[in-house]
Amino acid sequence: MFGFLLQRAWQACIVVVAMSVLVFCGVHAVGNPVDVLISPDATQDIRASVIAQYGFDQPLWRQYLGFVGRLIHSDFGRSFVYNMPVSELILSRLPATLELTLAAVLFASLVGVPIGMYAGYRPHSFVSRAIMALSILGFSVPTFWFGLMLIMIFAVQCGCMPAGGRGETVSLFGTEFSFLTADGLSHLVLPALNLALFKFSLMIRLARAGTRELMLSDTVKFARAAGISEFTILRRHVLRLISIPLVTVFGLEFGSTLAFAVVTETIFSWPGLGKLIIDSITSLDRPVMVAYLMLIALLFTLINLVVDLTYALLDPRLRKGRA
Repeated sequence: MFGFLLQRAWQACIVVVAMSVLVFCGVHAVGNPVDVLISPDATQDIRASVIAQYGFDQPLWRQYLGFVGRLIHSDFGRSFVYNMPVSELILSRLPATLELTLAAVLFASLVGVPIGMYAGYRPHSFVSRAIMALSILGFSVPTFWFGLMLIMIFAVQCGCMPAGGRGETVSLFGTEFSFLTADGLSHLVLPALNLALFKFSLMIRLARAGTRELMLSDTVKFARAAGISEFTILRRHVLRLISIPLVTVFGLEFGSTLAFAVVTETIFSWPGLGKLIIDSITSLDRPVMVAYLMLIALLFTLINLVVDLTYALLDPRLRKGRA
């Protein structure tokens, strides 16, 4: 088990280093922040002074080494637009995005998996067909349109839900959370539903496919012959056997949801990282762009590492190095 963990950790380090190179070079190839930072009427002396101040006159490799040196000390630089440390800026927005993402993925998993298992257990029933039709709708409907419809129906027509914002928050361990208050929870419902739509449909179809296949397997036949109840078979045998692909999807979808929550945060005016990165791209705020992309790359790497370790816990063959 230790060798497996060490191998995966080494691979994760290589991925992070490679991503740092790609992210830094890619961001620095797009636009010139000097054109945003300096007035067009500025003299050449002022322009040269600002370029030297931010180190834009140095070769790209030297800029990258300086970036890595600062990164080792958890220093992402200062934002050009907000004039504050990038780490503080991102940490102030990260809890809102994490809260929204976790709520969406948990809803998609905790509701989608049982529904999908029922659809696989009773594949020819009317309810199962309705569930599959719902999942197809979730794949087909664009996220922005679904979000606008949620606002139109529940905020404008019914007036029972707020249209945007985060609502009232409560500080817990120095971090602001909105789900701990009634007002904050009401603000969280609609954006979480909007963000969970695609993941909800994906979980339904994966759970249905796995359940339908396993219900025909010898494992289930032997369990039934032993007199085990159907609910116990589904809970102990089927759910455990389909858990490996579900764990993979849960991990990857959590990372992708965190990275691509931009549309939902924009529609519902959710004060998270999505809106911050859009504003940073518009203003060519390079330190914020690099820090955001590195954070997403690191999160994806960590999520994949956790998924691999979960595999090892679920499948003993991986721990013994036979698979």
